[in-house]
Amino acid sequence: MNKELFFQTLESYLARVPAVVPPFGTGLEDDGSWWIKFAIDIDNPLAWNVVQELGHVLNYLSISERLPTSFKPVSPPPYMNGGPRDFLSWVIECSDKEFRPGTAAKWLEGRLPLPVDDLAQWNVDE
Repeated sequence: MNKELFFQTLESYLARVPAVVPPFGTGLEDDGSWWIKFAIDIDNPLAWNVVQELGHVLNYLSISERLPTSFKPVSPPPYMNGGPRDFLSWVIECSDKEFRPGTAAKWLEGRLPLPVDDLAQWNVDE
């Protein structure tokens, strides 16, 4: 399986999401599970909106409609490296080999603002 093609749809989609900062790190395990890691620009005014939207869809869409994905922050030890501006990353993990990254992209596209890169579509109620 070509790893680059496997992640292409999800990478292309995430690259359009405000505050998401490529490059992407990816992994495809022998058991079919996969992950994609990226940064979110914490200085972007939409950063927390993006975290909230991704967390909603990927972690807990609804009680009866949960995806086999998780979205969470990851970091090396801050005391050895530095703060979140430079060392906080975010990862989407999937344990279901039948649920491909392209499928995750379709779920996100169907539930995040449309078009996702149009800043006016993002609801920024504070």
